[in-house]
Amino acid sequence: MNNIKIIRKNIKNIILKVKSDGSISLTAPRGISSEYIKDLLIKKSDWIKEKQLLFKNSKEISLNKYYDGELFSYLGNRYKLKTIKSDIEKVTINSEYLEIYIKDEDHSRKEILIKKWYRKRAELIFFNILQELNRIVKKDVNRIKIRDMKTRWGSCNHNKSYINLNLELIKKPKECIEYVVLHELTHLIHPNHSKEFYNYLTLHMPDWKIRKELLKK
Repeated sequence: MNNIKIIRKNIKNIILKVKSDGSISLTAPRGISSEYIKDLLIKKSDWIKEKQLLFKNSKEISLNKYYDGELFSYLGNRYKLKTIKSDIEKVTINSEYLEIYIKDEDHSRKEILIKKWYRKRAELIFFNILQELNRIVKKDVNRIKIRDMKTRWGSCNHNKSYINLNLELIKKPKECIEYVVLHELTHLIHPNHSKEFYNYLTLHMPDWKIRKELLKK
């Protein structure tokens, strides 16, 4: 791994951060050896790559210009943006194009309409997947929230039975969404990333590691 800044201070615990530019900052107690730090970074390499990818995706969103021909991802496929002038504003999708019907060629309005479309699709697809996979887990989910998340694909509050899912997941293949949803549902049974957690995940989704790797691409 490149671009790692290591800082030594009079602290008790190691603090590992991935910044929005993809760089890595590790603050360690003065007595920790370089070998220990190296081993820790190797163990955390998947976590680091995942955080870097999330920041990259977030950055790409901010760079969208919403011009015709620009590529937009949806469920693992990419579609060319096509603007159609219309008094009735909406977004549709076909085998090749993400079509946006809009009154005026307005960048900010295009952005609002497309994000709104993504969110509506995410609400429908994420809920259906969660409902299907919860037939396995059989746990009550008190709240499902779709959020703009910079450092996670999903999260779970075990005590309140809340599940949060990253809106960006709607751009990933369905099998990736299923992996994240089952991952978070499993936390309702096993709150930590324990051996039991991964045994349960493997039992009900034997190819979860393949799905996780696909999510990173």
